[in-house]
Amino acid sequence: MIFALLLSLVGFGQTKIPSFRIVPLGVKGGADESNLSAYMLAPAGSDHYICLDAGTLHAGIEKAIENKVFNTLPEQVLRQNIKGYLISHSHLDHLAGLILNSPDDTAKNIYALAACIETFKTRYFTWQAWANFGDQGETPQLKKYHYQVLEPEIETRLDNTDLTVQAFPLSHSNLTSTAFLVRSGDSYLLYLGDTGPDDIEKSDHLKTLWQNIAPLIRANKLKAIMIEVSFPSEQSDKALFGHLTPHWLLVELHQLQEIANIPLSGFKTIITHQKPPQRNMERIKQQLAKENDLSLQLVYPVQGKVIDLY
Repeated sequence: MIFALLLSLVGFGQTKIPSFRIVPLGVKGGADESNLSAYMLAPAGSDHYICLDAGTLHAGIEKAIENKVFNTLPEQVLRQNIKGYLISHSHLDHLAGLILNSPDDTAKNIYALAACIETFKTRYFTWQAWANFGDQGETPQLKKYHYQVLEPEIETRLDNTDLTVQAFPLSHSNLTSTAFLVRSGDSYLLYLGDTGPDDIEKSDHLKTLWQNIAPLIRANKLKAIMIEVSFPSEQSDKALFGHLTPHWLLVELHQLQEIANIPLSGFKTIITHQKPPQRNMERIKQQLAKENDLSLQLVYPVQGKVIDLY
């Protein structure tokens, strides 16, 4: 009996101690402006969330309220529950919701690598494009948001939460994107912004990331990876534009398994950023189901529906 209990408490995703709660506010990679990349993340049992990207906020919060995730008004979730934003890169489908909702938001931090922060200061929070809600850049500065530049691989505490983050650069065509390794106690979640495969991007960013998280996988401390698959596998390598397909996802995760030196069977892999139309999104799911020779536990987030990690 004791042996059976121990077996039930080990392995990927099998521990019964809750670690994180994810509330998807937007899950798609384009076209539908009401459902673009944004995920609220908090330690289990906490109402203090960080937002992983912010393509869609208000519409996603409304969906979450419809699904009884929050028992309050949308503006209260925005103002009180979201304590800051981790922005992976400066493309609009990952930050438009933050900009559009800024007049109704409260003071908090925007965390990103230096190049992304620079784009906020010079392109988005300017008086010609919108208004400067930041604490740097054009004057007058409304100083609602504090820009906090993340240094790669340096652990940073996320203010007003029980979370920390390490940022890892990713290659997204001609732009630097970011992977965020978020920690709560001894539990970790890895969220990747848009990224292409190393072989196509002529990069070693993903390999470096896999080397950094391999010890966490071996120790069963990494509870899930959130990673994009934007196109079906028939998409030409020349037309990936810094994204992954089912084929390239499996290539990369095979490399992760080799580096970690442990089977990834059952490991929770949350598929993000599928690009419409719907037939392409269904094709991605079909191909992943067929090509999943690692026996990953594939999860497809739905706007406004909670994902609990254990």
